[in-house]
Amino acid sequence: MRPERLRISLDFLVGGRAVGFTPRRRPAGLRFESTDLDWAWGDGPVVRGPGEAMMLALAGRRAALPDLHGPGVAMLDRRLP
Repeated sequence: MRPERLRISLDFLVGGRAVGFTPRRRPAGLRFESTDLDWAWGDGPVVRGPGEAMMLALAGRRAALPDLHGPGVAMLDRRLP
């Protein structure tokens, strides 16, 4: 995915407008930092990794978690279905 489209998708998923894609509580209280894009969002324990893996995890894809690291990953894991 092109970097600009990935940034737009990430902003959509954490922006509260993604009704049906991402429950508002999933990203709440976490800081997401992309390692391959100039993109970060939120405050709290950090979830760091490639933007595409963050996008998938925010959308509920547990398979993306191994590509993410940081103290916030365990909290994100508990919030996934």
